[in-house]
Amino acid sequence: MAEFSLDEILADDPLGLLSEPKSKVKALNEDDRLVSSFEEINAFVEQNGYEPKKSANMSERTLHSRLEGIRQNPEKIEYLKPYDRFNILQAVEINSIDDILSDDVFGLLGDERSEDIFTLKHVPKEREQTDFVAQRKPCKDFDKYEHLFKEIQNDLKSGKRKLVKFHEKYFEDGNFFILKGVLAYLEKIKNLQKDKFNKLDARTKIIFENGTESNMLLRSFGKGLYEDGYFVSEHDDKVLDRLSQITQEDEQTGFIYILESLSQDDKIKTIKNLYKIGYSTTDVRERIKNAINEPTYLMAPVKIVAVYEAYNMNTQKLELLLHKFFGKTCLNIDIFGKDGQRFTPREWFVAPLKIIERVIGLILTGEIVNYKYDDTNETLIFIDSALSNN
Repeated sequence: MAEFSLDEILADDPLGLLSEPKSKVKALNEDDRLVSSFEEINAFVEQNGYEPKKSANMSERTLHSRLEGIRQNPEKIEYLKPYDRFNILQAVEINSIDDILSDDVFGLLGDERSEDIFTLKHVPKEREQTDFVAQRKPCKDFDKYEHLFKEIQNDLKSGKRKLVKFHEKYFEDGNFFILKGVLAYLEKIKNLQKDKFNKLDARTKIIFENGTESNMLLRSFGKGLYEDGYFVSEHDDKVLDRLSQITQEDEQTGFIYILESLSQDDKIKTIKNLYKIGYSTTDVRERIKNAINEPTYLMAPVKIVAVYEAYNMNTQKLELLLHKFFGKTCLNIDIFGKDGQRFTPREWFVAPLKIIERVIGLILTGEIVNYKYDDTNETLIFIDSALSNN
């Protein structure tokens, strides 16, 4: 009878009955279950805009307990990082406009792997239809909007309206946008208020050309437009200023102007980047006719550098805001009038012209609250206005 060694017996095991069970099959199944359970949490955040809480709803409470359990396990956190698309396993810091736009808690915009903005994944079958209807549903009274979409399409074809690069300043009730190739009517921005990140946000009522409507968050809508969207401009027959969308119904309230001094006084002409920022309700050329005799113009001729027409705003407050913004760079000099009286002009500032022009633009768009001027480095610095107000 042939004798076999133990190694030969173990090697001759065509059915694998003697081989050692492979633990990694078990590990893989555990990983799959972990990812699947975490995706249920992701689905909840996707549908509700916030992470599950310790509420009276048992389903939500269960997800909350599961999330807390994961957070207490560093190994699970590390493994789930690729699946943590809402950053709920780590602290979220909001430091810039990019952070705001990247925080799409509803996941409406997806990524390259998403079929479209309304495709739901990892949602239990019994909840899927309800959640879908809550986000986007057929517009029952679409007939009252249909003619608006036809008019917009005709205006676009004839060139009376244009597609303009999106900017948040265009977020107003009644404006039209193109989101991922679909015409959208922003009928209403509802209850604008700060969200859990202390950022302004609001629910919306948006009607789409395909006969549906949505109540998506304004910030989610904005992110989609930044990534793949446009603003539909005003009708050309009404627009006087395409950049700011001024129409014939708007009221001109005055002028903001920038002047440069032509003084030959050494203590003035040697100052680099010295400009006067002022306000006038009349033509600026008429206003400066007598500059050589007025202390506010440093008792010298001036050169008009730029003039901005202001509409629908308190232009004097705009001027005060400019002065406050550049306050640290205000010229501190005494000027004596022809009668010998001493004056201290407060409308002359030392700042590069390109900075002044940009600041005026930021004021007109309302974005100035997000910036401050660094007079040492002569640069604009982006700040978090919401956090700085706390």
